Amino acid sequence: MSVPERRSDSEITERRLLQSTVEVARHVFASAAASVFLVDQETGELVFEAVSGEGEKHLVGTRFPSGTGIAGWVAASGQPMIADEVTAVPQFAHDAAESTGYVPHSIMAAPVIREESCIGVLEVLDRSSDWRGELADVDLLAMLAAQAAYGLELLLRLRRSEAALPAAAGGDDVHLLLQRISDRVPRGAGAADPTALKLLAVAEELLH
Repeated sequence: MSVPERRSDSEITERRLLQSTVEVARHVFASAAASVFLVDQETGELVFEAVSGEGEKHLVGTRFPSGTGIAGWVAASGQPMIADEVTAVPQFAHDAAESTGYVPHSIMAAPVIREESCIGVLEVLDRSSDWRGELADVDLLAMLAAQAAYGLELLLRLRRSEAALPAAAGGDDVHLLLQRISDRVPRGAGAADPTALKLLAVAEELLH
């Protein structure tokens, strides 16, 4: 596990969308923690980009080698995984979990897909067995992963524009992406309304 990198003010600001996603995921599943990883396209490493709950004070920016644990398997396969008992799953990396300061009993993980490629992973640790909703766990997790995809796409575009262009350049592109997020977050009635409303509020606030 490597030391977290310093982030720019703009990255911290735009990560609010990802942070909202993991906070909603944690709330909806009444879980101990939720997190979003980014797959570093150059190294293949898994990078914590947003964390809610256990580890939220120190894990953002932390990296793990490619293929590490359940998140690494999900990133490589592009398939979700629900492990109600992690010790029974060969993909679980106990040492990696222990290094974060929290070893879960159960993990749900879903790939974050952008243009048919996995760019990250959404994880939920130790969800409550009492949670019940109209959507199956895996379906709701997939919906949240789709919102995380927009957040990661925003961060990736922002980083590319900061690396290659003056600060003012690329602003319209980012604005259009935020508008796309706002347009795509569902506003209909149903059990997932709190999820949609919180994500929508953050996207619309960042538009102004």
